[in-house]
Amino acid sequence: MALTTEQYREGLTGKESFLISTLARSDKKFFTIEDAKAIAGEQAVRMLVNLVKKKWILKLKRGLYIIVPLDIGVKGADSFIMHNFAIASKLVEPYYIGYWSALNYYGYSDQIPQATFIATTKARKGLEILNASYVFVQVSKSRFFGTSDIEIDGEKVKISDKNKTIADCLDHPEHSGGIDEIARSIFFSIDEIDIKKIVRYALKMGNVTIIKRLGYILEACGLLEKYEAVFSNIKLSKGYGLLDPMVPEKGKYNEKWMLLINRDLNPERWMY
Repeated sequence: MALTTEQYREGLTGKESFLISTLARSDKKFFTIEDAKAIAGEQAVRMLVNLVKKKWILKLKRGLYIIVPLDIGVKGADSFIMHNFAIASKLVEPYYIGYWSALNYYGYSDQIPQATFIATTKARKGLEILNASYVFVQVSKSRFFGTSDIEIDGEKVKISDKNKTIADCLDHPEHSGGIDEIARSIFFSIDEIDIKKIVRYALKMGNVTIIKRLGYILEACGLLEKYEAVFSNIKLSKGYGLLDPMVPEKGKYNEKWMLLINRDLNPERWMY
């Protein structure tokens, strides 16, 4: 005989029921241990342990929980699914979804990253939640700009805007699928992004290598002529940067863009 919801997800005690119902009435889909203590006092800690075992709530990280809706079914937390971006929005402050995750969200990359990349001003270790990986990329406060608000699973989520996404990816190709994936994204989304704004973002971020990589990619893709004026007044630093920091430092030096070209970019390869 199949188990009912009540049989699989064990019944609540009176106090547990009061805690869950109070949180639900206040629209607390996500809640902290402090939220629970405000309702049930110090005994909330033990109650939360029991509620996790009974599959009525799910622990996302230390001190952060989510109520599992009853309509999830008999297996409760074992069957719970929520968009990674909605979960990411609760893991750290300040934050924004960026890099390869944003690249994929905007449809510029058709490759689905194995992790959700989160920019934050704090150094954080990665997390595994609901069989999904979350990678935190520490950025300085001066680079914390260029974000938009979107709604995912009823939650407001901050994500880098289209142009900041490209700038961030060129800043950190290692968190963005690699320079070939970024170049491919630029090539196919050229009518949706603003090259002038990306350059302005790069200058605000204080990393001229972003501009070097962008200029070289546009030239390699046969797109530079339209945007050459954007780079005319940019003074490139004298040192040679790497086109792709993810591969060995072997290749030819490009004096125009002051880059060591250690990765071949071939737009024809992206057509198939």
